[in-house]
Amino acid sequence: MKSTVEQLSPTRVRINVEVPFTELQPDFDRVYKQLAQQVRLPGFRPGKAPAKLLEARIGRGAVLEQVVNDALPSRYTEAVSTSDVRPLGQPDIEITKIEDGDELTFTAEVDVRPDIALPDLNALTVTVDPIEVTDEDVNAELATLRARFGTLAAVQRPAQNGDVVSINLSASVDGEEVPEAAAEGLTHEVGSGQLIQGLDEAVVGLSAGESRVFTTTLVSGPRAGQEAQMTVTVDSVKERELPELDDEFAQLASEFDTIDELRGSLSDQVRRVKRVQQAEQIRDKALETLLDQTLVPLPEAIVQAQVDQTVQQAIHGLGHDDEKFAEALAKQGSSREEFDAENRKNAERSIKTQLLVDALADALNVQVGQEDITERLVLQSRQFGVEPQQLLQFLQENNQLPTMFADIRRGKTLAAVVRAATVTDTDGNAIDTEDFFGEREAGQDASAEEAADGEAAGEGETSEQPEAAVAEVSEASEVSEASEVSEASEVAGESEVAGESEAVGESEAPQAAGSAPSGETG
Repeated sequence: MKSTVEQLSPTRVRINVEVPFTELQPDFDRVYKQLAQQVRLPGFRPGKAPAKLLEARIGRGAVLEQVVNDALPSRYTEAVSTSDVRPLGQPDIEITKIEDGDELTFTAEVDVRPDIALPDLNALTVTVDPIEVTDEDVNAELATLRARFGTLAAVQRPAQNGDVVSINLSASVDGEEVPEAAAEGLTHEVGSGQLIQGLDEAVVGLSAGESRVFTTTLVSGPRAGQEAQMTVTVDSVKERELPELDDEFAQLASEFDTIDELRGSLSDQVRRVKRVQQAEQIRDKALETLLDQTLVPLPEAIVQAQVDQTVQQAIHGLGHDDEKFAEALAKQGSSREEFDAENRKNAERSIKTQLLVDALADALNVQVGQEDITERLVLQSRQFGVEPQQLLQFLQENNQLPTMFADIRRGKTLAAVVRAATVTDTDGNAIDTEDFFGEREAGQDASAEEAADGEAAGEGETSEQPEAAVAEVSEASEVSEASEVSEASEVAGESEVAGESEAVGESEAPQAAGSAPSGETG
């Protein structure tokens, strides 16, 4: 077999393939064997009919068509593997010549990963906000803690923000009741902004036994997106009585003896949270700077596929009705044109991010090991409330291991980017990124807090994770590097899958790609 590659654009190639018929003999043998089991000829047992008689019965053209269709995927894969092409998505295959007994030729046009001129990571500079813990921050934590230890007492007055009310709801659209939007005995904190838009404003000022009608837009059910008249009736009003901020409260709510000690602990807690937020800002700004500095050609077909998928997801809940979708956008002060423009912008940025981070991972030779896979399995199984082995089985059955592998690799790549960069805050102070983005030694946990959580969750039981997992994932990732890079939502340089679509994945062999027209034999 011979193959050549034509570069059609930075993101698309045409592969020209020539296959001598002598190389198709195993394919012919396989097809004849299949046909012999399917076609019954007088005087021959199933599977024993000669090839010549089978051809006479069904025609040489039909045999040749099946041979070619069966051979195309493997010959395409072989042509890809012997070249430097890294395909994205499925190819468009066209059979250009079939000369029976001589040669099969076909072309395959496919999107590919572009060559990207990568910036010097050591020259990357990132500036983020400094960490500042104010009295307001600590007071806010104290207020949350007081609310947890507060008590509710019934009051005989109109409801106001901060009160907890028991309410009944009913709804109608154009005078017709909407049963699925009705509810009784709901508990709601006034001013929390939860449940239904417009509810807080309607409840404020109502006493027990009083009702009010307000207008809102239904967000779920068969009438989602429609404007409804909601009636809210208040059954009871309670106010939250908070404990005094004194030493007695500190002893009740914590392990500390004095309120000053509790304040100091809360201050440390706020600082830790802000360090995590700063690390997230470092990661995001490093990625944003790289995207601004790097030219990444985008494969249009991959971008359009993601655009189309987002649209389908957006209108799915509206019965795929474009008019209802336009109405819903109008109520949000937007339009279909604005939605489409923003959708394409987001898709282009997402694909650019994936291609850039994957190119950096290759350049930095980022590897994913058994510990990386096990750590992610443990973390996600804890989040989902299942055993790591159960999660692993689910990922295997749904072919999501390559997605996890690619996601971990991209996260480790972003961590390496941050380590190479110069990071300062707006006050000019250098920031040590080692705690969140440093390379961990073998066996070292991501953090002391995660280690403690692991002990509580029986993390030691995960040692029975199959060692074959990483080998399986590594092998699969070479075929399908998987889904969309989200922007690395875990601080330790590890990204979570944000998108559901496999936007930029290495393509597999085409399934029944390109059919040989019957009778189109040389």
